[in-house]
Amino acid sequence: MQDVVLALLAKEPSHGYDLRRRLAAALGPLGETLNAGQIYVTLTRLEKAGLVVQDREDAPVRGPRRKVYALTAAGQERVATWMAESAGPKADMTEFHLKLVAAAESGLADPLSLVDARRRELLRGLAEAQHAALAHDTDSEAGLLLEGIALRMQADLRWLEACGRLWSARTPRGKGMGDG
Repeated sequence: MQDVVLALLAKEPSHGYDLRRRLAAALGPLGETLNAGQIYVTLTRLEKAGLVVQDREDAPVRGPRRKVYALTAAGQERVATWMAESAGPKADMTEFHLKLVAAAESGLADPLSLVDARRRELLRGLAEAQHAALAHDTDSEAGLLLEGIALRMQADLRWLEACGRLWSARTPRGKGMGDG
């Protein structure tokens, strides 16, 4: 959650309520379960870690002045590192989805590049699992485990295809994230 909040703040300084709204909108039905307190606890932790600083709104249109959070240099460095790092072979797909949402929201990374990199990782892992399965009897416990691993990877690859279609439709042809 911390890295996602940092990525959302990379786009622009914001208050907790707006961060929750943006995250909930990006996550759809999954975002409805997001507790508003989680955002504020996360912001407090990030502030204590020196990754964000808070200020107050100058002159709100209505209501009380709210705390507005912005990234520090250390926060900018951490979110850039998170965007650049590989998901790894056993990455949680929900966490990877959050990274895609954060990349799209913040403009810090191209979601299609993240999808392509993850696809390459999964294809490599699938090839390894299939190679290992050939060495085991399909009726053995090890063979069954390897089949399960391969089936999960195939499902993840199909999901990545759907992600690729979504972000391809959102990105104009011939224009990358930095071609503004």
